[in-house]
Amino acid sequence: MKKIIIAAALTVATGFAQAADIVDTAKSAGSFNTLVTAVQAAGLVDTLKGPGPFTVFAPTDAAFAKIPKDKLDALLKDKTSLTKVLTYHVVPGKVMASDVKAGKVKTVEGSPITVSMNGGKVGIDNATVVKADVAADNGVIHAIDSVIMPQ
Repeated sequence: MKKIIIAAALTVATGFAQAADIVDTAKSAGSFNTLVTAVQAAGLVDTLKGPGPFTVFAPTDAAFAKIPKDKLDALLKDKTSLTKVLTYHVVPGKVMASDVKAGKVKTVEGSPITVSMNGGKVGIDNATVVKADVAADNGVIHAIDSVIMPQ
């Protein structure tokens, strides 16, 4: 009995000490519910729970709400297109806000995004970073105010 209690205590202690991965961090933030649903629909959960590191420009629920419901529903049902859109929001490596530089950056999807700096705000294509540096144990999330689309 004593061994079980000690093991349980160690499990609880180490669970709290460990940071969450990209997916669990997005879930716990509470403002990326549509993104998490999309990642699940595209079958990308295991990838974003992998070792990374990843930088995810994550559209908030408000960003997804800008897409007409019929178009969003269609996208969520088209795994190929959904995967292309979602991987366009991911950059290999861990890029913190202090390391961001203006220019073209290649995404996991393969196409480059355009990063811009304007009055202290970071732009990603037609989106703006609204919350930067949400740390995860396998990368970082930067919340953006629009869904960006590959060419």
